[in-house]
Amino acid sequence: MTNPGSKPTAALALADGTVFLGRGHGAAGIRTAEIVFNTAITGYQEILTDPSYAGQIVTFTFPHIGNVGVNGEDTEAGTPYAAGAVFRAFPTAPSNWRAERSLEQWLADHGIGAISGIDTRRLTRHLRDRGAQNAALQVAPDGALDLDALKKAAAGAPSMVGQDLATGVSATQRYGWQQAGWSIPGGYTVGSGDGPHVVVVDYGIKSNILRSLAEQGCRITVVPATTTAEEIRALDPDGVLFGNGPGDPAATGAHAVPVIKDVVDADLPVFGICLGHQLLGLALGAKTTKMRFGHHGANHPVKDFTTGRVEITSQNHGFAIDETGLPASIQVTHRSLFDGTIQGIALEGRPVFSVQYHPEASPGPADSSYLFQRFVEAVRARRASA
Repeated sequence: MTNPGSKPTAALALADGTVFLGRGHGAAGIRTAEIVFNTAITGYQEILTDPSYAGQIVTFTFPHIGNVGVNGEDTEAGTPYAAGAVFRAFPTAPSNWRAERSLEQWLADHGIGAISGIDTRRLTRHLRDRGAQNAALQVAPDGALDLDALKKAAAGAPSMVGQDLATGVSATQRYGWQQAGWSIPGGYTVGSGDGPHVVVVDYGIKSNILRSLAEQGCRITVVPATTTAEEIRALDPDGVLFGNGPGDPAATGAHAVPVIKDVVDADLPVFGICLGHQLLGLALGAKTTKMRFGHHGANHPVKDFTTGRVEITSQNHGFAIDETGLPASIQVTHRSLFDGTIQGIALEGRPVFSVQYHPEASPGPADSSYLFQRFVEAVRARRASA
C-alpha cells in the first residue's frame, strides 16, 4: 500500500490467485482483462490511448507515472483504450507547462480504474516468469474489496487467444486525414496532401502513424477494419497501409486475410505495422503464435538486415509471426535482438513489407521512421511506372 497501515482502496487479482493491494485511482468498479507490463519511461498518455491496448491492463515499470499530467495533444486516439493501469508510486499533482489536468482526473473522466502503491517490480517478474495472464482490478473508494470474487473473475475471464478486438476499436466510417508533425510553439502542422494517395485500413490505428504519412505529403484515406478489397480498390489508392490493433491476429484474419490477399494480388505497394504485420504474414501463408509475455516498451533493439543497422524501437504486441513453416516467398528483414523473434518481413521481389514494431514511436525513439519514407518511395515508383 502507498501508506503502511492505511486501508487499501484497490486490489489486483491475477488468474493464478496472486493478489496485490494498494490505493485506487480513477473510476470505481471492477474490470477484467489481460495484464501486461510496459517498460517505457515516458509516454503514459500515448500508451493508455493506444487502441492496441484494448482488453489489457497496463503495468508501468517506470515508477513515476502522472507527474507531467495530461493534455489534449499527446493522444493516439480520441479516447483511452486500456482497461486499467498499475503504478508503483501515487500519481502526484502535474508539474508541466503543457498539463491541462491530472492523470487521476483524466482516468476518472474516461471510466478507467488504476491501482498504485504495489510492488510493480515483483508483479513484472511474476508475469515474466509465469507469462501474461488475465487479471481483475477493483477500485473501491470505501475500501469494500471482495478478493474472492476478484480471483474468480480473473480466472474466468476469456483468453486473448481467439478474440477479434480490432473491429471494436476501428473507425465505423471512412475519413480523410491531414494532421502532420508537432512543433513548438504552433502544435500540429498540416500535411500538403499533394503526394500519393494512401488508403489506411484501421484495425486500431495510432494517430502518429497517420501523422507520419502526412509528413511524407501523402493524401490519406482511412477506412474501417471491415472494408472489402473491392471498396479499397474503388478508392484508386497508390498504396495501402494495414495498421496496428489489438487482439488475436488469427481471429481478425478471418475477415482481414482475404482482403489483404486481394490487395497484394492487385500489385499495390503494401506496408503493415504491428497487427497489420501479423495479418500480412497470415495472408502470405505464415502462421502466428501467442507469446509468453509479449513485447511492450520503447527500448527494444531490432536489427534491419537490409541495411545492417540496429535501431531502438517502440513495441506493443502479444502475438508474433511463427518461424515454423515460413513460406519461401517471405524474406525476414528484421529480428529482435532480445529474443530473435521476427520483427519484419517482405514479399520477395514485390513492394510489400511489414514490421512488428512501431516506426511512428509515440512514445519512443524515432530510429525507424525511415520506413515511412521507404514505403512512400515504393508507392511513388509504382505510380511513376503505371
